[in-house]
Amino acid sequence: MTAESAVSTVVVTVVGVGADGWGGIAEAGRDVVRGAEVVIGGARQLALVPGECRGERVVWPSPLRPAVAGLLAAHAGRRIAVLASGDPMFYGIGRALTEELGPGAVRVLPHPSSVSYACARLGWPVEDVEVVTLVGRAPARLAAALHDRRRLLVLSAGAATPGEVAALLRDRGFGPSRMRVLEQLGGPRERVGDAVTADGFDQAPGDPLNVVAVECRRDPGALRLGAVPGLPDTAYEHDGQLTKRHVRAATLGALAPAPGELLWDIGGGSGSVAVEWLRTHPSCRAVTVERDPVRAERIRRNADRLGVPGLRVVTGAAPAALGGLPRPDAVFIGGGLTAPGLLDTCWQALPDGGRLVANTVTLESEALLADAYRRHGGDLVRLAVAHAVPVGGFTGWRQAMPVTQWAVEKTPRTVRTARTADAVRAAGTEETAGADT
Repeated sequence: MTAESAVSTVVVTVVGVGADGWGGIAEAGRDVVRGAEVVIGGARQLALVPGECRGERVVWPSPLRPAVAGLLAAHAGRRIAVLASGDPMFYGIGRALTEELGPGAVRVLPHPSSVSYACARLGWPVEDVEVVTLVGRAPARLAAALHDRRRLLVLSAGAATPGEVAALLRDRGFGPSRMRVLEQLGGPRERVGDAVTADGFDQAPGDPLNVVAVECRRDPGALRLGAVPGLPDTAYEHDGQLTKRHVRAATLGALAPAPGELLWDIGGGSGSVAVEWLRTHPSCRAVTVERDPVRAERIRRNADRLGVPGLRVVTGAAPAALGGLPRPDAVFIGGGLTAPGLLDTCWQALPDGGRLVANTVTLESEALLADAYRRHGGDLVRLAVAHAVPVGGFTGWRQAMPVTQWAVEKTPRTVRTARTADAVRAAGTEETAGADT
């Protein structure tokens, strides 16, 4: 598609607006707003538009996302301008509009984002900063980004967010972290606050249009959580139903999470596998299925504590509880393998390229995995871990229960192999039946 044809299909033009208001919009953006028959935006953005702009002004309803399609349909055929804070494609309305209409129907005229302004004021290279948005999201998600000496920019949901950030830092062992609150960036009322530790943060709520800069510093006594799977077992609240650290690391390695993928974690226990799947990338998704309501609540607390409050917890027994779940990219079975039909249900749910990993410590479940290995291939391994412990005045090894793990990727080849194996078994049965008669 040429640039000319792309412009001709434009339904909506999105104009970025900063704290500097109408005067900070480039002339091309002002021309769009002046010529629009309908101007849509938040109340704050619409208040910045001068009287010379004659278009009908429409405030976004709340919640916003479900209203997008209907609002655009109500004004179809008219020249529509949408006002958005900063860069509309950076955690802004631009995403919703392009997903609804397609990128060719949306023209975006961005303004510098609050992140660009903040990095310019702080002297931080943008590429070295991690951005966490708390706009419409639980503050707990910040916990997943906390690593010693890491620089963070937190996009605030309002005036109370800096205080919530400070409280979370203190609670997660990052009280020595240095914080700065930057308000109204790029506008005449811009303010860059003084640096203060989270432990010493006592500022009253200020301007709701703010960004929080955090230089992470971990308290020396706080538990260190790395960026890869295999967190310490003490990071989790549990009742003994926990995939232990070394086995968990091997399990996540076999599951091989990638950005945007969805995991089914069946027999969640303490939720450790699903939690660490989600921690590998912010766009990863997971559903954990746990039949015990007490454990299901514990999983929710672990997810919140470790920065992945978006973990979906389904309370129920598999395979019945799997009905209606979105199709997974990977499945982990950590419990309930002997439930009739569970293994086959999970296999059938996987698309080509999907992965299935199942762990067990019992002979009964091991027999099921051995049969699945014969039918589908993959890798069948035994994981044995021993820990050094005192033995009198000496030191010896204490062996944990060995874990049998089956890991397989579903491909056309594995499906063909399974069908061939079934045919061979069927043929063998027929030959035996004929000999008996």
